[in-house]
Amino acid sequence: MIRGLSTCLLNVCVASLCKARNLKKAEAVIIDGIRLGCLPDVVTYNTLIDAYCWLKGIDAAYSIIYRMREAGIKPDVITYNSLIAGASRHGSPSRSLQLFEEMLQVGLVPDVWSYNTLMHCLFKCGHTEGAFKIYVEMSSKSISPSSTTYNTLINGLCKSGKAVSGLRLFKYLKRHGFTPEVITYNTIIDGLCKSGRLAEARRILKELVESDYDPNVITYTTVMKCCFRHGKFEQGFQIFDGMIEKGYTTDVFAYCAAISALVKRGNLEDASLCVEKMLRNGINLDAACYNTIVYLQCKEGNLDYAFQLVNEMEEAGIASDHYTYSILIDGLCKLKHFNAAKEQLDNMKMRGFNSHLVAYNCLIDGLCKHGEVNLALTVFENMEHKDDFTYTSIVHGLCRNRRFHKASKLLRNCLKEGNSVLSSIHRAVIAGLRIAGFKKDARKLRESLRIARLSQYN
Repeated sequence: MIRGLSTCLLNVCVASLCKARNLKKAEAVIIDGIRLGCLPDVVTYNTLIDAYCWLKGIDAAYSIIYRMREAGIKPDVITYNSLIAGASRHGSPSRSLQLFEEMLQVGLVPDVWSYNTLMHCLFKCGHTEGAFKIYVEMSSKSISPSSTTYNTLINGLCKSGKAVSGLRLFKYLKRHGFTPEVITYNTIIDGLCKSGRLAEARRILKELVESDYDPNVITYTTVMKCCFRHGKFEQGFQIFDGMIEKGYTTDVFAYCAAISALVKRGNLEDASLCVEKMLRNGINLDAACYNTIVYLQCKEGNLDYAFQLVNEMEEAGIASDHYTYSILIDGLCKLKHFNAAKEQLDNMKMRGFNSHLVAYNCLIDGLCKHGEVNLALTVFENMEHKDDFTYTSIVHGLCRNRRFHKASKLLRNCLKEGNSVLSSIHRAVIAGLRIAGFKKDARKLRESLRIARLSQYN
């Protein structure tokens, strides 16, 4: 009795240390327990295996099975479920299947969680047919599917771009007695939204409203963001207003989506009011939300307040990212503060950011739009990496400056590097070369464009 109680206490200690991500101390507690005569059991090792899967990887977790066998403890279904889940998290379907087969070979009968985890792994890695084969095998073994099983199937179809199939399965299951939960509705709504089927997503939302379940913030935010993404702004704002009217505690994501949509429409006044309402409601801001508000202030020309927000953000312990700096650089360029914009770019480098491309593009675009093409070319030449937007901005700036010969040269380099610019700029450069008398260069450029188009098809 005392021994059993001691093992229970040992398991509590090991679980607490694993939760605190301190595997070294968890191992030390097990060793001390054995020395004191408190022997670990299968629960002890299962707890350790789960922690190792999360923190050290599947190989380190699997090695614990050898220790279990040496101690005379047989692995159980939970042991293998944890290992299969670990392999799933690391995107290894072959390892998951191998562990599943091993479980069968040692005489263990998989439970519903074994099948659910394996199906999730196969869906996650794009093996849709394999996941359905596992589901069929599960049914043939007379293992009753759980709501998680059906949610996994629907989610897997939606995430693999087969939202229509997911919707068919959803309706089929409903006809055969399955009662979907809010998470099921959210999954199918999210899949339909991502595949551009907004009308069907709204019909499912209406169905959820009329059911015994209430939609949550995730449901409404998913549909609202989909509306904004497809230009249905009025519908999106109706959903946002409806969330507030129904007393839902709208989170930072809902507010950020609404503020971004208002900024895109040029409705800066309402966007500012939305920010004020969010702050009054005590919503905790994250980096994405701060960036949205900083962008709004830069758009309105309130650079002092934008920099104040960045300072406030960092004082709150939220690190600014390369998007924050890119927004500030873009705002400074709009007001022709190019030296200050360059200083911000230097700050990014000093702080060790890996990506500077967006910030460089903002600087080049700003310089070109204000006629500072020579400065833009200097920045362009110093860039290590360039993309379509970089070339589009610089070539367009050169065309506006009537420097078609230089624009043609850069455009050919762009095509050689596998990048591209807008077709309207192609036409502008060719027309400019002809007008300026560089007909030979115009022919070279047309040939380069023809070869680039052919290589795309091949």
